[in-house]
Amino acid sequence: MDTSSRHRVAIIGAGFGGIGLAILLKRAGIDFVILEKSSDLGGTWRDNVYPGAACDVPAHLYSFSFEHTSDWSRRFAGQEEILDYLRGCADRHRLRERTRFCTEVLEATYDDGWLIRTTHGDLRAAVLVSACGQLNRPALPDLPGLGTFTGTTFHSARWDHGHDLAGERVAVIGTGASAVQFVPHVAARAARLHVFQRTAPYVIPKPDREYGRHALISRFRPLHLLERLRIYLALESRALGFVTFPKALKLMERSFRRTLRKAVPERDLRRKLIPDYPLGCKRVLISDDYYPALRRPTVDLVTDAITEIRQNAIVTEDGTVHEVDTIIFGTGFQSTAFLAPMRITGRDGRELTEAWKSGAEAYLGLTVHGFPNLYLLYGPNTNLGHNSIVYMLESQFRYVLACLATGRTLEVRADVQSRFNRELQRRMRGTIWTSGCTSWYQTAEGRHVNNWPGYTFVYRRATRRPDPADFSIG
Repeated sequence: MDTSSRHRVAIIGAGFGGIGLAILLKRAGIDFVILEKSSDLGGTWRDNVYPGAACDVPAHLYSFSFEHTSDWSRRFAGQEEILDYLRGCADRHRLRERTRFCTEVLEATYDDGWLIRTTHGDLRAAVLVSACGQLNRPALPDLPGLGTFTGTTFHSARWDHGHDLAGERVAVIGTGASAVQFVPHVAARAARLHVFQRTAPYVIPKPDREYGRHALISRFRPLHLLERLRIYLALESRALGFVTFPKALKLMERSFRRTLRKAVPERDLRRKLIPDYPLGCKRVLISDDYYPALRRPTVDLVTDAITEIRQNAIVTEDGTVHEVDTIIFGTGFQSTAFLAPMRITGRDGRELTEAWKSGAEAYLGLTVHGFPNLYLLYGPNTNLGHNSIVYMLESQFRYVLACLATGRTLEVRADVQSRFNRELQRRMRGTIWTSGCTSWYQTAEGRHVNNWPGYTFVYRRATRRPDPADFSIG
């Protein structure tokens, strides 16, 4: 392997995690390189360009505390505005000069440092940081006959803007967070829309609003900081229901049903839209135009399971043949396959896929025994169901920087990682996410590997500084 290219830190991915860490590494004077498989930065906000794409966390908190901007046009920023923010952060710190674009990491092997093989040559780094995130590889359902369909198909994360849906018969498979955003736009364009729903989501009103050009919050930084704090506290309070007192969410369920009765007066349609699981067990969605879209005379909500795909139709278990020209998959991502399809080999030839054969786990979601100087941003059990993931990322940035400051090779001890994850899974059993539903928060075997089963301020305290006693130090 040609290892003439050497760096202190190699970061995989140029999304929120990679950009944020890179800014802080540059400020600290630490050498690094970013390896990005795409031709541009932005991560999920570069890939998800479907109509209506937006964040469901208010923009003033869904941004870095160390990269302040008051220029958000509305409370819940859209995809283009978030991508512009990330590009602005990268350009201000000249991160493109440190980024190798169109460079996909194929494998990384630890041998007194990390040997990294990419599609555009090999390099060596003392420290390897994965900033790939959890929502970057589209998941497609295994439907009989899908390969025989002669129309157009695409996933929401690979939206085909060159394909005009006007006058077409369109099928949307899936009713998750992305579908709730793009279905209203498709419904307004297509001649006929069939929305195939496996389980009904909880969809609550979206408290969005535009910010005026001369809004005080945009002109005075103290007001911006207060707004961040207000949003944080409001969102963090939801963890009381998700984590501590799941039964308290019954009040929110009753509120949801009252709102649904007003939004969907048609009894038959409304019955299909009532979830059969407790609120919060799956991701709670926000939208003001999803239910009105489903009420359009040209839209059908189909709840019968799909049994077959034909050349120009979708067949459901009740025998109905739904003729369609285009199929759009709103079926989410392979969220539990962290770092796939990369091959990561640690000390003594141990592969990460083997270490995680029973489900991904990491100490604090950041480090894995047997893989020295490997750090995972937005790793196992660091996703949130109630607050901003950027807050979690900033906790991780600080932890990684403190580990780098030691100047040593760090490997988390096996007993420390095992004890942490036993306690984490024990705490998970008392949360709303283990109340009986299946979701992208867990593996096919039912192990919960995505969400953090607690409060974000508890995670920040846990990652305040690395404890040397947790590591084998080289």
